[in-house]
Parts: sequence; structure tokens; C-alpha cells
Amino acid sequence: MSTTQPPAANHQVTEDGFHRRIGLFTATMLVAGNMVGSGIFIVSSDMARDVGGAGWLLVLWLLTGVMTVLGGLCYAELAGAMPKAGGQYLFLKEAFSPLWGFLYGWSAFTVIQCGSIAAVAVAFTKFLGVLFPSLGAGAEAILVKVPMAVHIPLQLPWMPEPVTIFEREHFTITTGQLIATGVIALLTFVNCLGVARGALVQNIFTVAKLFALALVILMGLVVALDWGVVRQNLDTAWNAALDTERVQRTVKLTDLAPTLAFVLVAGAAMVGSLFSADAWANVTLTAGEVKNPERNMPLSLVLGTCMVIGLYILCNLAYLAVLPIQGDAALAEDLKKQAAAAPGETTRIYKGMARELGISQAQDDRVGTAVMDVASPGWGRVVMALGIMISTFGCVNGMILVTARLYYAMARDRLFFRGVGTLNKRGVPQASLVMQAVWSIVLVFSGTYSELLDYVIFASLLFYALTVAGLIVLRKKRPDLPRPYRVPFYPVVPILYGLLCVAMMGTLLVVRPEYTWPGLILVALGIPVYFLWKLAPGSATDPTV
Repeated sequence: MSTTQPPAANHQVTEDGFHRRIGLFTATMLVAGNMVGSGIFIVSSDMARDVGGAGWLLVLWLLTGVMTVLGGLCYAELAGAMPKAGGQYLFLKEAFSPLWGFLYGWSAFTVIQCGSIAAVAVAFTKFLGVLFPSLGAGAEAILVKVPMAVHIPLQLPWMPEPVTIFEREHFTITTGQLIATGVIALLTFVNCLGVARGALVQNIFTVAKLFALALVILMGLVVALDWGVVRQNLDTAWNAALDTERVQRTVKLTDLAPTLAFVLVAGAAMVGSLFSADAWANVTLTAGEVKNPERNMPLSLVLGTCMVIGLYILCNLAYLAVLPIQGDAALAEDLKKQAAAAPGETTRIYKGMARELGISQAQDDRVGTAVMDVASPGWGRVVMALGIMISTFGCVNGMILVTARLYYAMARDRLFFRGVGTLNKRGVPQASLVMQAVWSIVLVFSGTYSELLDYVIFASLLFYALTVAGLIVLRKKRPDLPRPYRVPFYPVVPILYGLLCVAMMGTLLVVRPEYTWPGLILVALGIPVYFLWKLAPGSATDPTV
């Protein structure tokens, strides 16, 4: 490991060489900054198509809030008890075995974290394309287009037809992908300059993105509020969408009654809201750089998750105050055909149509943009695009900053490339940051990151459930651990959170098999990789699997 600078007066240097420069405010901004990306401005549209009524949409967001806060309370105890770099990897390793920690790290590197960095960086360019179409990721921005007919089916024994797990007709390179590459490279460079630089960027952009959320809430609940729309949404609040495409498909696959199929579909629709509120646990990866981590780690998790969930609920209320939850599907299809025939006229074609399209049919699912269009037809679209660009830029920075610490911790346990387990002279894992950037950029150009993220939904829930189970295991296995914070109402809170995760996994197995089973396969592939790594010269020799 490289040498580090001597401790300055305002921070400590840990025995691993990390500089404790992150205070409570920055840790809270890391929680919020990792949670808030572009999802909150988009996913309510798909959820609305699945559940029908405004009441059901709000229930799903409230349940998402409950799950997120319960998970935050559980992770707060683990983070306070083990305030070292590694986070979820460290918790799983200590509670169960190095194998489980490795499987989480394997999944995080291959898809969960690097795929998220790639996807959010591309989301940044998509909204840049709202302002400058030739710089985005749409048809106007394609630089290279090469035919490649790839179709990979997966036949499950109980299903009459195989499900498609990957399909690609063309390999393309767009100006948006090049800009996404530049964003990842720039933020990686900034974070290589020291955790203080990365934290400063994070603080600035997280505060800015929270203002963007607040702006949507203000515009929806005050400026563009439409009492006619509010009454319409209240009158249909509990309409069950028993005839939606996903409900009908679930009935066909399972032979369940439509009402029960709707319950399963509604549960699966929570995937959108859960992953808009995901990544709150990432702050635990930076525990080795947090000042007074025993106090600040638990507090940041609780404060950050509660703040963001509160804003998310208000944001959805703002949507429902401006837009009917169900829009005109026939009009939406007609507008899509017009836009496809004249891509340069998209803005003109959709102008003034936000209310008719509603939440369920919003253009490209951009509900936040639709609200701003109604509030300010001239400038709303531009302001919202800028706000989401700020949000996604800050989200990419937060993920880059925290996730590199995971691979560093794995390398220190000799379960990853040895060079990744070193720090540069500024006390940050530069090799890990660079490796993470390279793979994220590969995923940007692969064009597969969105599918891969869908595949690991099930796997991510699995690791959340396992980690919270690890909390219970560690209470018995390691009573000697200091616990400055203890989860309230133990063991009810961890058990309830674990059961909710399991229920979500069961729902996804039925409703979205094309995503869940590839996710399990991806995790399972990490098992032979783990044992091969242990056989390599100089690898970990701990016999505990």
C-alpha cells in the first residue's frame, strides 16, 4: 500500500490509511445523493399503467418508504458496529462467510453498481438531448450503427414459451454515449484527488437536486394545481387495473384470479419505486472515511432515507395534482407515430399534450417534465431537463465515490485484484476508482446496461434480505461488537423488513420471470469464480467458506 499524508488537524487517518474527512452533513448528502437520480421523475408512469388508480400508486410509494426506512434502521446498527470500508460486503462476510460477501461484491461489480453508474450517466445525456437533440442518446445522435442479430431465450420448465432475456438488433455508438463516458471519466478523476474533493461535488449537487425536487413539488401543488384533475383522480383512486396488459399476462401464466393477479402485479410495480429509492446503503461503504462513524453513520442513514422518502411522496402528490393518472392511450400511440416519422419535430408534436397524456402516457415516461410543461409551457421543459441533469450528475458522483471502497475492501481480503487494495497519496483507492470507471464505460457502450439492471432486481433484494438476517445472526455470533446504535423494536423491524423483501422476490418470480431468473444465474456464476479465486496463488486462505 502506498504511503499517505500525515493527519491534518481537522481529520484522522485510520490504520488502513483512509482519511476521516466526511462529517454528518456530507454522509447524509451521500445517502440522499445516491438515492435521488432520474427515477423519481419517470417511474410513476409505468407504475400507473400497472395499478390504475391514484390511491394504489400512493400506497406503493408509501410501502416503498416503509421498506426503505426499515432497511435504513437495520443497516444503521450494522454500520455503527462495523465502521470500516466495505459496507454490505463486510456485513455479509462477518455474519455468514466470505463466500456471501464475495457474491455481493461480484454482483455489484458486474452489474449492480457499475451498471447503475453507466445507466445514470446515459440518463444524464438523454436529458441533455432534450436541450440539444444531437448530443443526446436518441436517433438524432447516432454516429455508428452496425447490424447484429442477437436473441437469447430462456426456457423455464413450467412456462409454455421461452422468455427473452436478451435481444439486440444493432450495435450503436451515439454522441450521448461519448458524453456519458466523459462524465464518468471526469468524476473519477475528481474523486482520485481525494475524498474531500468528491464530497464537495456531492454536497453541491445533492443540495441542487433537492431544490429541483422541491421545485417540481412547488409547481405541482401551487402553480399548476388543477382541482378538476384532483377530483378526477380521487373519484378513480381505487380502481383496480384488472384488464392491463401485465395483469392479463400474469393470469395467462399462472391461471390465477384477476384480483390476485392484480395484487402480484402491484407488488411487482413497486420495483420502480424501490429502485428509485435504492442505493441508500451505499454510504456504509465509506465508513472508514466518516468522522465519528459510530454516531454519524446511523444518523446519516436515518436522516437521509426519511428526507428523500418524504420528498418522493410529496412529488407524487404534485403529479396527481396536475395530471390525471390515466391518460389517452390512443392519443399517445398516434403522437409516437408522428414523432417517429418526424424526429426533428418532437417538441412541436407533443406541445400542449401533457394533461391529455396524463401520468400513464407521459412522453417517454417523463412525468416530472410533463408537470413543468403544464406549469410553464415555454420554459418548464428546459428547467426540468436542467434539474434532472443536475440530479443524475450528482448521483453518478455519489456512486463513483462510495462504490470503489467495496472493491478495495475485497482486495484487502485477497478476493479481488491485489492492486485494487491500495490507496494513493491522498488516501483514496485510485486503482479501484479507475477499474470501476473502465468497466462502467464498457457497459455504456455495450448497450445492455438497462437489461442487466433489470436482471439484478431479484438479486439485490436477496442481498438486502440476507444482510438484515445477518443483523440477527451477528447479535448472537458477535455479542462483543460495540453497538452505539441498536435498531428499535428488535427483532420485529429486521424480521418485517426481511419478510417484505421475500414477498417482493416471490412476486417477481411469478410476474417478471424474464428478469428474476437471469439475475439468479448471474449471482450463481459468482460461486465458481469465488473458488477459482481462492485457488489462485496469493489468494485468501481462510478455510471458512
